[in-house]
Amino acid sequence: MPNKKLQFLLFLILYLLSVNSAYSQNRGGIRGFVTDSLSGEFLGFASIVVEDTRYAATTDKRGYYIISGLPAGKEYTLKIRYLGYKSKTIKTKVEKDSYARTDISLLPNTMELDEVTAYGEKTRKSNATDIGLQNITIKELEYIPKGVETDILRSLQFVPGVKASSDVTAKFYVRGGSGDQNLITLDGVTLYNPYHAFGIFSIIDPDMINSLQFYKGGFTSEYGGRLSSVLNMSTKDGNKNQYSASASSSFLTGKFSAEGPIPNGSFIVAGRKSYINAISKNFLDSKSIPFDFYDASAKITYMNPDMLKNSKFTVSAFVSSDKVENNDPNKEDYKFRNDLVSVQWFQMWEKPVFSEMNFSLSQFYAEVFPNKSSAKPRKNNVSDFSMDWDFSYLFDSRDELGIGLQAKTFSTLYEFVNLRDMSSKLDDFGGQFDFYVKYKYLRFDDLGIDIGTRLNPASISKTSSQFLEPRISMTYRIIPELSFKAAYGVYTQEIMALTDENEVISLFEPWIIIPEYLSPSKAVHYVAGFEANPLAYLDVQIEGYYKDMKNLPELNRNKVYAKDPDLVSASGRSYGLEVLLKYHDPIVYSSLAYSLSWAYKTDGEGEFYPRYDSRHSVNYLINVSLGAGWQVSAIFNFNTGQPFTQISSYYDKLSYLNPWMTNPVLGEEIPATLLSERNAGRLPVYHRLDLSLSKKIKISAVNIYLEGNILNVYDRKNIFYFKKETGERINMLPFLPTASIKIEI
Repeated sequence: MPNKKLQFLLFLILYLLSVNSAYSQNRGGIRGFVTDSLSGEFLGFASIVVEDTRYAATTDKRGYYIISGLPAGKEYTLKIRYLGYKSKTIKTKVEKDSYARTDISLLPNTMELDEVTAYGEKTRKSNATDIGLQNITIKELEYIPKGVETDILRSLQFVPGVKASSDVTAKFYVRGGSGDQNLITLDGVTLYNPYHAFGIFSIIDPDMINSLQFYKGGFTSEYGGRLSSVLNMSTKDGNKNQYSASASSSFLTGKFSAEGPIPNGSFIVAGRKSYINAISKNFLDSKSIPFDFYDASAKITYMNPDMLKNSKFTVSAFVSSDKVENNDPNKEDYKFRNDLVSVQWFQMWEKPVFSEMNFSLSQFYAEVFPNKSSAKPRKNNVSDFSMDWDFSYLFDSRDELGIGLQAKTFSTLYEFVNLRDMSSKLDDFGGQFDFYVKYKYLRFDDLGIDIGTRLNPASISKTSSQFLEPRISMTYRIIPELSFKAAYGVYTQEIMALTDENEVISLFEPWIIIPEYLSPSKAVHYVAGFEANPLAYLDVQIEGYYKDMKNLPELNRNKVYAKDPDLVSASGRSYGLEVLLKYHDPIVYSSLAYSLSWAYKTDGEGEFYPRYDSRHSVNYLINVSLGAGWQVSAIFNFNTGQPFTQISSYYDKLSYLNPWMTNPVLGEEIPATLLSERNAGRLPVYHRLDLSLSKKIKISAVNIYLEGNILNVYDRKNIFYFKKETGERINMLPFLPTASIKIEI
């Protein structure tokens, strides 16, 4: 019963709070921000260790850290480390019942790679409850061969457990979940269509990004609304010390950015525009597709201690637009647009409390213009207005209490033409109010537990019955070099993107609220694994998972009459094993990722493999710093074949049949395809090698970055799909050299 579960949870949290009240009060703490000494940019995921003690911390996505429970009246030595920056040691004194504000600035390392301890797992909190979490810095993204150019979403495809359906899409699938089950946010604002050019590239310019947090399962109670994963992207605040600008050009886009200080703050603006270029032929079946896109972003950060001490305000905006105009009346055209705006307030209070409030608006628009083609007109509008408020309280025992609430209004409009060529419209509106409570039990060095739940008193869906979403994540350090981690969680989703998995490239995926005749989707995650640090240079992660999914909306493949439902409910399950090895010394950064996985879906006709199921996957990345600004990198991908629906035979189909006549009038016979069992076939194995060589040149105050890349070095003929009309084989990307240049002033 939900009430009994809630009562138990509240009793447990109250008990833990009462235990904390008995903890010694002769303690204090240290808190502050870690920044780049040249630009003043906050550094997320930097490591802070209190030497000769068991205390440590990692900065969050804002560059903020806090260490509590330190015995008062002593001076402590902090060791700060961050990949690509020189390590730093400082001293600070802790007084009773207070938190010493200690901001730290780090100097970028001219060698490009700092000593190995700059990012060693040994600098992380030994009891961090972070199974399934990948913290990715932009420095790590720089090591991946860029192809045409760096792409945020494509970089996730090298994380074990993440799949892509082909070379030509940045869309990703996590542990057997569909693409719309991934929550993607930019500075806390939800993105509903994060792709350019039919999904080939993401709409996020990596030059704007400061850090990424990626949860591929078992995420804790502060996140809701999706079944599979969470990707948080935090943008840069801008240079607080001096004005600077950069411009870059690749075979696909031209980019520009500018940043600099303002009174008590900073600003940054950036923009990117595509070229109509022959390179697009390599992505879409040797056809020059006239897509045209741009994206632009801006952010202002304000920190004025005279107005409000220990506070930070940010205002950010983002817009992206895609157009496909064929200039051919016999072909359809497309338009897509994203608009985001947010206002954030981050506050460090006098007590060991910090809070964040975020007001945001996310809008998405998509439309299909059929012209004289056989395509049907379609239009989709999404509007999401959200208010989030999160509080965290740190006890002297190092335990943490987190409380947050979210209020949201969500509206969708989907206009289309149905099977009887009649205009139809789905116009829906919903309001949501939910909140979460969590307690992190961190007082012991070898044990960490994060227990909490989301409570959903008011949901977007009128048929939602999941009032509680309990979550628990734990870490137990067996020995200093080895820890065991596990997580369990219940997740629900009330909105969806209409996607036809039979389409090789899905051009139009409208978002809607799940109809009232279906229940909201639900998933239960079970995750467990080990994390080891056998050597100073080597980190090893092993995770196993099982995911059970119910009430998954699927397009009704047996719809015949207009009254038949467009969607039916399906179920799914997925399980697998993932291994990640990272090696990082002053010269070499390398990672090896392997995943063994199974994914299934079951509808009214039986069980089948989804298109993104692949049994074995291997990704190997190596980056070597050659000195004098030179870097070389390589990445090798291997995947066993994905399922597809085989062509059984062809037959002649009547294009016209009048059933009202005694002697039917037969029209022209046209060829049609008869398909075998759904996704019963398997494509051949996929493998590809990419290489990259880059050089940084400094001339006075100007930095010039040159890079050359080769995609598919040995020109592997990886199959993309078979044309259903003819059975013709279409391959993915061929051997493709590219180059880019970036200039910073």
